[in-house]
Amino acid sequence: MSENGKPVIGIMGGTGDLGSGLAKAWARAGYRVVIGSRAAEKAAAAASELGEGVSGAANLDAATQADIVIIAVPFSSHDATLEEIKPAVQGKIVVDAAVPLVPPKVSVVQLPAAGSAAQMAQTILGEGVKVVSAFHNVGAAKLHAGGRVECDVLVFSDDKDARNAVIELCSAVATRGVGGGSLANSAAAEALTSVLIWINRTYKCLGAGISITGLDTPKA
Repeated sequence: MSENGKPVIGIMGGTGDLGSGLAKAWARAGYRVVIGSRAAEKAAAAASELGEGVSGAANLDAATQADIVIIAVPFSSHDATLEEIKPAVQGKIVVDAAVPLVPPKVSVVQLPAAGSAAQMAQTILGEGVKVVSAFHNVGAAKLHAGGRVECDVLVFSDDKDARNAVIELCSAVATRGVGGGSLANSAAAEALTSVLIWINRTYKCLGAGISITGLDTPKA
C-alpha cells in the first residue's frame, strides 16, 4: 500500500497506449503506479514521460511491487507475460484488460477456445490469484487527452470483493465501473471491443464507448 492508503498499481504493458493512459489517470488520482515492460530501461524511460507518481521496472519487479496488477499487453504477449509474473502475483488481484484481437481482422469477434482471455489468465495463474476482467472498452486516446472518459467500465470476476475493489478504481478512469458478473461473462466485453473498433472506423469517431442505463448503484 502507498502512504496514502491506496493500493500500488502495477501495469504490465504500461509503455503501450492503454497502459500508459491508465497510468496517467491513476497517478492524477493519487495512486502510485509502476509500469512494467520486458526491458526495465524502456519502462523507466516511459515512466519519466508520464510524470509524478509513476515509476518503471521490468515486468516481474513491477508485479512484485504492486498490490493490484493490470494486464494491458497485446494478446500475442498475454500468456507469456502471465507466466513471467505468476510467482509475484499469488494472493493478489490481477486485472486482465487484454483483448483477443487477431490481426488483420480486428473488427471481427474472434474469441479463444477457452472462452475469454480472462479465463485463460485464471487457468495460467491458478486459484491463488483473484482474476478480474475490466477496461476493455475504454478509449486509450481519450485517456491521454486528460480527465475521465465518458463511458462505463464492465467489471467481471468470480470473486465479489475483488470485483468491487476494481470497480472503485474505475472512477478515476471513466464515469464508473459496473459489475457484470462472473469471469465467464468477460467474453461479452472482450467481444464488444471488436464491435467498437468497427463503429469507430465506420462512423469515423474516436474511442466509442458504452453506457449502462437505468442503474442506481455500480456495485455488484
